[in-house]
Amino acid sequence: MPNTTKYMLEISLKKLLLSKPIDKITINDLTSDCGISRMAFYYHFKDIYDLIEWVCVEDGKKALQDKKTYDTWQEGLLQIFEAVMENKPFILNVYRNVSREKIESYLHKLTYSLIVGVVEEKSMGVNISEEEKAFIAEFYKYGFVGVMLDWIDRGMKDDYKKIVEKISTTLYGAVANSIHNFENGHTF
Repeated sequence: MPNTTKYMLEISLKKLLLSKPIDKITINDLTSDCGISRMAFYYHFKDIYDLIEWVCVEDGKKALQDKKTYDTWQEGLLQIFEAVMENKPFILNVYRNVSREKIESYLHKLTYSLIVGVVEEKSMGVNISEEEKAFIAEFYKYGFVGVMLDWIDRGMKDDYKKIVEKISTTLYGAVANSIHNFENGHTF
């Protein structure tokens, strides 16, 4: 099973991050910890940053699972926060030592896939273009990611359940209203 090596490297990376910053971790550190060869590492990843991106994507997939419907998107958002919180040392290390852009890119992909599922569901039978649906999803994605990046920037100290509650309150009916506005050609 080829993914076993990838998952071993993920576990090793997260373990090593508990004792040293990401920019001090070498491929040799990872392969020694896993008991694999450097060649095995390079078979799966081109560098440590490639491994980091893969870990982010895998964690995101696990967090979201089937939470891409209107009735479950708040739960999906909560699970994104929980996945980030569970991987706090990893996320903060990547955020502070690699780049905010890497975390931002990861969160953009993750939240877009969550929101676009909701937009698709709410726009069934509604006459709006794919471009308009994508715009709605992109718009809300930036709001989610901005709130989450602020939370990460503050060290993830705020209660994320309250943050999700505030987001839910703010957006109650907003996606459906946006779709309705595009369908009816509302402009200001």
